Amino acid sequence: MDVEARKSDAPPARGKAMHRFLVALNCGMLAVGAIGGPLLSRLYFSKGGHRQWLSAWLETGGWPLLVIPVAASFVARRARDRGAPVLLAPPRILLAAAGLGVATGADDFIYAFGLAYLPVSTSAILISTQLAFTVFFAFLVVRQRLTAASVNAVALLTVGAVVLGLHVSSDRPPGVTRGQYWLGFVLTLGAAALYGLVLPLVELAYRRAAGAGGRAVTYALVVEMQLVMGFFATAFCTVGMVVNKDFQAIPREARRYKLGEARYYAVLAWSAVLWQCFFLGAVGVIFCVHTLLAGILIAVFIPVTEVAAVIFLRERFSSEKGVALVLSLWGLASYSYGEWSEARAKKRKTRTEEGAAAAEALQQANP
Repeated sequence: MDVEARKSDAPPARGKAMHRFLVALNCGMLAVGAIGGPLLSRLYFSKGGHRQWLSAWLETGGWPLLVIPVAASFVARRARDRGAPVLLAPPRILLAAAGLGVATGADDFIYAFGLAYLPVSTSAILISTQLAFTVFFAFLVVRQRLTAASVNAVALLTVGAVVLGLHVSSDRPPGVTRGQYWLGFVLTLGAAALYGLVLPLVELAYRRAAGAGGRAVTYALVVEMQLVMGFFATAFCTVGMVVNKDFQAIPREARRYKLGEARYYAVLAWSAVLWQCFFLGAVGVIFCVHTLLAGILIAVFIPVTEVAAVIFLRERFSSEKGVALVLSLWGLASYSYGEWSEARAKKRKTRTEEGAAAAEALQQANP
């Protein structure tokens, strides 16, 4: 579990293989959570659920699952070193993780409130604007450079959201008023903006952890941070549930649920598991690669979520959603191509510089 992202004492081949495994694992968890989480959250609301704080709580309520890998990592460290600390993360990084957890809890509630009034297919497209916010905040927080491709992607994603906003009447779920729809629309955009800020802040926390006495950032430390973030996000939502008396309402809501009481609790349990996969996958991708890849992958899963919502939840896929989806995918493709072209150009430049340096060294060695 103590796998390092930037440094490793393992042989290069083994280190690369482990890095690829972690990238694949976290991308897989992110895919499962990004597609399944919103579907189950909407299923909860569409079949008789009404508790936004409960829905928000479920998004991070699966954090105790992370106790198992964290405990296993601690046992492994103690077996090698009897004086090994209980947690790898330094106190100030844990404090930062706690703050990020509260922000995540607030984001969960905003998203859940918006999803209560929107179809998943609409919500997914609006959440795709999170990439635009991630690009902007990554530029401000971790100084990732803005490019023409990223600016173009931001513009296209914004236009896609505007297209959806111009056709409110054709998209409202049954029983949702125009005002409630607009509230859900604005809140979902707000959730995208807030999570677009959280992702670069997570990367900044990794950098600060690496700068704490030359400490290596390991995957075990990443899981510890996610556990702390999940705990504080869940605590934040728990306060909301207590104030809103959601705990007392759960048994009544379960008895009235359209799919039956047993399936009600199954929806809640699987929601917690799938959303935990999403958050752990997101921070894992940031750890293994960088913030923007996490944002790109979240946007990549939009069409899959769209199709799944139409198939499983019987949502209507209007022409306006089609236009917005095309614009979102166009923006994503533009951004991805720009990143690929820039990476290729950098690699070519590095090879040229290395070749010139080698030729110069050879010339100096054989005058």
